[in-house]
Amino acid sequence: MSTYMAKASDIQRRWFVIDAAGKRLGRVAVVAANLLRGKVKPEFTPHADCGDHVVIINADKIELSGNKLEKKFYYHHTGYVGHLKQVKYATLMKTRPEMAVELAVKGMVPDTTIGRKALTRLHVYKGTEHKHTAQKPEIWAL
Repeated sequence: MSTYMAKASDIQRRWFVIDAAGKRLGRVAVVAANLLRGKVKPEFTPHADCGDHVVIINADKIELSGNKLEKKFYYHHTGYVGHLKQVKYATLMKTRPEMAVELAVKGMVPDTTIGRKALTRLHVYKGTEHKHTAQKPEIWAL
């Protein structure tokens, strides 16, 4: 018996909604990354992009454990010498909670062509409203 290898023409992409209200950031990011890669499907093939679309709602109500709001920082470099910027996660969660969720999921998706393509199927929203109701997304329970 031979091993099944998925082809691009065989892949059926579905839409899932994850409600992040009251959930931990890392737990939501792991589930989203697995759905984006397609690792929950029985026909998962590592070298093929067989993931689904993921919509994360209530990103502003997501939680971080411990003292991470005060002790964890988001760093980015502007490109100029000595311009390494840092932002506390407390500030980041107040101003741009969608970015915090996207960064967490990006860290759990492989840094390859397939991983970058998978991140284009991630949609994060601050509140409960999203614009993907026409796709009839299924609710994914954590």
